[in-house]
Amino acid sequence: MSNTLRAVRGMNDILPADSAIWQHFEQTIRSWLNLYGYREIRTPILEHTGLFKRAIGEVTDIVEKEMYTFTDELNGESLTLRPEGTASCVRSVIENNLLYDGGKRLWYQGPMFRHERPQKGRYRQFHQVGVEALGYAGPDMDIEHLMMTARLWHMLGLADAVRLEINSLGGMESRARHREKLIAYFEAHQADLDEDAKRRLHSNPLRILDTKNPTMQVLVDAAPKLVDELDADALAHFEAVKQALDAAGIAYSVNPRLVRGLDYYNFTVFEWVTDRLGSQGTVCAGGRYDGLIAQLGGKPAPACGYAMGVERLLVMMQEASLAPEGVGPDAYVVHVGEAASAFARVAADHLRDAGFSAVLHAGGGSFKSQMKKADASGAQYAIIIGDDEALAEQVTVKPMRLNGEQQREQQREQQRMALPEAVQSLKGY
Repeated sequence: MSNTLRAVRGMNDILPADSAIWQHFEQTIRSWLNLYGYREIRTPILEHTGLFKRAIGEVTDIVEKEMYTFTDELNGESLTLRPEGTASCVRSVIENNLLYDGGKRLWYQGPMFRHERPQKGRYRQFHQVGVEALGYAGPDMDIEHLMMTARLWHMLGLADAVRLEINSLGGMESRARHREKLIAYFEAHQADLDEDAKRRLHSNPLRILDTKNPTMQVLVDAAPKLVDELDADALAHFEAVKQALDAAGIAYSVNPRLVRGLDYYNFTVFEWVTDRLGSQGTVCAGGRYDGLIAQLGGKPAPACGYAMGVERLLVMMQEASLAPEGVGPDAYVVHVGEAASAFARVAADHLRDAGFSAVLHAGGGSFKSQMKKADASGAQYAIIIGDDEALAEQVTVKPMRLNGEQQREQQREQQRMALPEAVQSLKGY
């Protein structure tokens, strides 16, 4: 057996070669959210298990099968690595009384954890960007969330790769009526239910509609529809959302079987889906969860939000050749000789003071070998310093990606440039 230590299965390293697309995505996300006035919140990745059981629902795949839960040996508490971000965000909002002065637009990013079978775009440690708007009633915020995600797909170059599905789950009374009819319907067809459906029949029958079992699709398609139970408020709310999408020219389809896999949703729910990721077709999903704040012990307040899977979106960007190339430093400082090495450190810092990125060569070697390293780094310029240059307080600037010739920039005499001037002159190449 090999003694080599490896990463946990389904928890992947993000290597330097991949960091450019992650940084591009994160910069785009920050710019996009800034357009809408959302502020970042950061919560721990470890929470008390009870938070997720109360928020997500005990009879859900996440809580029953997928959470990384363990007992803290120090005090015996049950702790869980967060499987999603909404519950943690709401817990923090309640604990820190963030709604004392009105509604809040918040966002977060970071790793989530679910014990699933790793596959393309679906890992045990995965990353999400989540957006939550707390304290806002009515359809206005539902509409904002749908319109802002539509803008993001254009910013990422993915507008043609995703489509929007929406539904309304109504309020508590609507869902209670629908629940009774679902139980009666599925009880009459118990012989056709799989084991998961039988287990959930009386505890959470709505989850049966979310089954991925192909043998149950005909049965599910004929089940009572929640839309038939929606009251006037829910219908008006949903109609306002649809009218706003129509006015904005955002295409959508109403999917009456869209229920989401978390118990806290009500009224509008939605998913942005794609055909480019096989079975992992959902890239962004969410909806309204007006009861969750009170459910977790806070003062009742409306809320809605959504999250997107970062890895899935990055796969789509890479396959569509939308990933940016890695960016090298502005300058790579080559130096040979004792005096040159000391002066090279000064030169590199002058570059950085002027706002250029500079890599100072380390490890010795000839000019030829160092120039190969400079070329491989992707640097725009090589700053070349030998002992003669150092004694004369000079540098040689060689463009690496542009046409040009070496030029020696000198100090002290009028026809020569001081080192800071030589550094600034790079902008003229």
